[in-house]
Amino acid sequence: MEKNDNASKEPDPVQADSKMREIAIPDKPDAIELGTGPLPGAKNQEAWYSQYGSRFARNVTVSTITPFLPDPATASGAAVVVAPGGGFFSLSMENEGWDVARALAKHGVAAFVLKYRLNQTPADIPGFERAMTEMFTATASRPPRPEPEEMKEQLTAQLEDSSAAFALIRSRAAEWNIDPERIGMVGFSAGAALTIATALFAETAKPAFLGDIYGPLTLKAVPKNAPPLFVALAADDPFFANSGYELIDNWRAAGMPVEFHLYEQGGHGFGMYPKTTTSTGWFNAFISWLTMHGMVNNKK
Repeated sequence: MEKNDNASKEPDPVQADSKMREIAIPDKPDAIELGTGPLPGAKNQEAWYSQYGSRFARNVTVSTITPFLPDPATASGAAVVVAPGGGFFSLSMENEGWDVARALAKHGVAAFVLKYRLNQTPADIPGFERAMTEMFTATASRPPRPEPEEMKEQLTAQLEDSSAAFALIRSRAAEWNIDPERIGMVGFSAGAALTIATALFAETAKPAFLGDIYGPLTLKAVPKNAPPLFVALAADDPFFANSGYELIDNWRAAGMPVEFHLYEQGGHGFGMYPKTTTSTGWFNAFISWLTMHGMVNNKK
């Protein structure tokens, strides 16, 4: 899910630019198709729009990953699959994808932005905007509390995509200077839900660590041999701040490593946007946490 943030006390220039504008599909020659096939039954084809000074994809029917590789001289051997959010109806490819990946690469972490297949939405921008408004309004009033089997059924295509991403990265690990045992996943909002679902249901993925950035925290299930989990959420998030923290409680109860940052302000969808709230510190905290777990500055 994306930007819906009324938290800041001062006018937010990012929030002010809220109008959706259709744009051409960006040229991404480095994107690699994952081979999971076209979305079954899709009628509307991929389209892009700008909003909040950032770029978004919608009606994605073919999944890809785009590599952002660090300088070989500083590569740590760790890698991250980056899953943008957007309610499974759009993808925040810039704020929660490319910008995150570039920042990770600067810290020696190979990053791969996952453009996963999406639920179909109206082909025209006005129809899409109405559909998104209705979805976000419903989510704000009734935040989802997914049961594990429901998630597995609802995210069939997306789980195929995340599984294929891990398989492809491992198959080219030597070429990309990656330790196949140190590939994790970080997701934002809906991408965070996919991140947790990947750990639960994608049997071959086996992420080495997980980042859940303002995603739902009500899931009761914990994967077997759960990897370390990093969570960041703003206390004024309109979707997930008041639904409980069962995921964190259950991770701890299972004796699995978890770190939780609850920021006073930041709203939903802050990602890599420049803001005056302390929520912007999530990325540096994530890098420190990866370093603590030996994922960064640890040559393979």
